[in-house]
Amino acid sequence: MTRVGRTLSGPPTLADRDRALVWHPYTQMRTAPPPLPIVGGKGVYLYTEDGRRILDGISSWWVNIHGHSHPALNAALAQQAARLEHVMFAGCTHPPAVDLAERLVALLPAGITRVFYSDNGSTAVEVAVKLAAQYWINKGEPRRTAFVTLHHAYHGDTVGAMSVSEDSIFTRAFAPLLFPVTRAHAPYCYRCPLGLERATCRVDCLGDLEEKLSALDGTAAAVIVEPMLQGAGGMIVWPAEFLSGVRRLCDRFGVLMIADEVLTGFGRTGRMFACEHAAVTPDIICLSKALTAGYLPLGATCTTEAVYEAFLSDDRGRTFFHGHSFTANPLACAVALASLDLFEREGTLDRVRRLEAQLRAGLAPLAARPLVGDVRVIGGVGAIELVSDKTTRAAGGYLDGIGPRLAAAFLARGLLLRPLGNILYFMPPYVITEEETAWAIDQIGEVIEAMTV
Repeated sequence: MTRVGRTLSGPPTLADRDRALVWHPYTQMRTAPPPLPIVGGKGVYLYTEDGRRILDGISSWWVNIHGHSHPALNAALAQQAARLEHVMFAGCTHPPAVDLAERLVALLPAGITRVFYSDNGSTAVEVAVKLAAQYWINKGEPRRTAFVTLHHAYHGDTVGAMSVSEDSIFTRAFAPLLFPVTRAHAPYCYRCPLGLERATCRVDCLGDLEEKLSALDGTAAAVIVEPMLQGAGGMIVWPAEFLSGVRRLCDRFGVLMIADEVLTGFGRTGRMFACEHAAVTPDIICLSKALTAGYLPLGATCTTEAVYEAFLSDDRGRTFFHGHSFTANPLACAVALASLDLFEREGTLDRVRRLEAQLRAGLAPLAARPLVGDVRVIGGVGAIELVSDKTTRAAGGYLDGIGPRLAAAFLARGLLLRPLGNILYFMPPYVITEEETAWAIDQIGEVIEAMTV
């Protein structure tokens, strides 16, 4: 049986060959359109096998910040490959890993002093969950096993990360594998869980977290949050007061605060780290995605000295028994260092703030469109929540058919976007120009208008 189809004009295309063998993430392979055959990238653009140029409006799943095929990052990768491509990190170390740890600790909120490497966002969170659980065992408080998370949370696809995420289409099939958690209200201002209006509320939704922590009666191990911007759960932008309130409640109830900055780290929200918006230091912070500017997989779970010291003992049984084959890969660490250099040389955060201002000005008028329920902007991220009824705010959620229709319409115009169902968002690499941003905003407005008709 032939496994690879052939076109009428010649050999099989890349998409043909792909569909014969490859299984893609988050994709219903029976109904999905053929994959986009990307053969190159430069700056904010991707190039297809058949010669099209596509603007990467989602930073290749939120990882690319300095643009594709950046000369400085290419050079750092090649230079490191010529020296050392990899060595196990149990019992060994190497300059890029140490250099990167020093740079991260200098940039992270004051009080974060230790860096534990892994290899992606889900594993960075998995490490954090396991650290928090064992921390209390090592401290002689084994009853502290409960995790508190927020509604609309998404923390990754490994078992621990799914457990602390919202009960959703992402996790439901795996429910028997997950451990129970306590979920509290998130500050989803457009769909306030208390029915309040942001202009007059006092971040009252924090009261639910307070009640949940009180009810746990000293058994809570940690609270985990995505600070300032909940990503896959709907691109929900927070008031900074909620984030500062989380830190305050964690201190009051004596629990660890875990900040999942896998998406928000490295400038996405206009600050190097989202925790800076409320001037808080979590006990544990998770990093990945833009850490290597989209070049190679790398995760980092960073902690305070107090968390680290709980694992120091003459008893080897108190060791943190966790690791990955590619922990602290030298190639990935070298590119991450080069990315941090670009932040300094190119004024990257200033560029993100200019992008934020343009997104606010350009997207705000769309709020008047019949399909648009809410427009949210933070840093280099613009989100538009589409609804079927503006009065009731009814919407179809992640499986809303409008998502694939929007994606196809944008792709036909040369813009790569991947809506989260009824949540349309634009998150380009920071190197996008004002002209390119204006063009993308125009496309978004025109497509939404066409959908309305």
